[in-house]
Amino acid sequence: MAVSVAQVESPAPLSGDLFYDILRRLDGATLASAACTCAALRSISQEERLWENVCSSMWPSTYREDIKSLIESIGGYKKFYADCFPLIVNKQVPEFGWNDYPEYPEEWTEAEYYGDTDDFESVLPSDFISIVDIRYKDKTICSKVLWGIPNANGSNGWFSNCPFRVDLLTYSARDDDQDDEITLSVSDGLPPISSMERERKDGKLWQDLRSGLRLSWIVVNSKVNQAANLSSWSSIGGQRHWPTDKDFLIRFGSILPANDILPCQVVECILLMKFRVIRTEEGGEGCQTTLKLKELSMQLGDMEGAHVNGRNSLLVLKEALSCRRSGNYSEALESCHLYSKAQSELKEEKMRNENRLERMFILSGIAAFASFCYYLL
Repeated sequence: MAVSVAQVESPAPLSGDLFYDILRRLDGATLASAACTCAALRSISQEERLWENVCSSMWPSTYREDIKSLIESIGGYKKFYADCFPLIVNKQVPEFGWNDYPEYPEEWTEAEYYGDTDDFESVLPSDFISIVDIRYKDKTICSKVLWGIPNANGSNGWFSNCPFRVDLLTYSARDDDQDDEITLSVSDGLPPISSMERERKDGKLWQDLRSGLRLSWIVVNSKVNQAANLSSWSSIGGQRHWPTDKDFLIRFGSILPANDILPCQVVECILLMKFRVIRTEEGGEGCQTTLKLKELSMQLGDMEGAHVNGRNSLLVLKEALSCRRSGNYSEALESCHLYSKAQSELKEEKMRNENRLERMFILSGIAAFASFCYYLL
């Protein structure tokens, strides 16, 4: 008896519009993975609109029309995401001895201290744009954009030789109408804080801010069409109740190469964020805590903890735009830990040498005094 087998029809292929609707709901990493599965998804994933959605959801500052124009001019949203999503990783932290650092800056040659003059003249402060976003868990609490480096009045001005520092709140306020006072509540994921006296004992707010805050500080160089995220995304340190009982200083950053720029070969990009608790009160959703953002700054520090001057900082920032990156946060954190370890070892070695010199001076003084007494006798 012959058995007839019914033919099973293959499902109709999904339309391109349906594929697009699926892909536009993905985050950047998932969208990049989906593009590797088949030719159809790879083709659709090239759409700039998809990557614009990804960038806008991750960095709300990119909603701004001037930033949209900037991103389009440097290669588009897909390139921008590929440059700025991975974090800077620099594990090539050399081992330094105390004698590797001259005691006085005048012992350095001009080339060592100031870097190459021709390279500096090709780097303009106006070429750098800072795109900064702060998030608390899933909530965007601050977005800032700063065009150029403020108060950088040419290579012969004070900027070149003074410590480099960018205070974002001071200068971006001219263009942004955003209030830096932030109200967070239990509904935002903040632990209930009844009073600062209680907070001093258990530190729940401090622990939650350190784990929940995210910082993205993207630097774009419009001349070379490159961008990089200088932040560690999550906190790498901080200080509780500094300098008052209601202040929280939270530190982010990365380790940047300074090859042929500074003798130490690597520097730390120090990104500081300071919040002050200005109100705690009972509200409709539980305990309301109001925080005010008091500081959002960037500096570069060398291995000895000294701040890098403006001239060398611009050269380091330019170099950072093309250095190695990784989407693995633990790798970026490891490079920061390697730098901190080398910095601590250098500090300890310097203290040992200073103590050794101090003992030598004391012994020399005792010997001189003994000789003087013997002469008197």
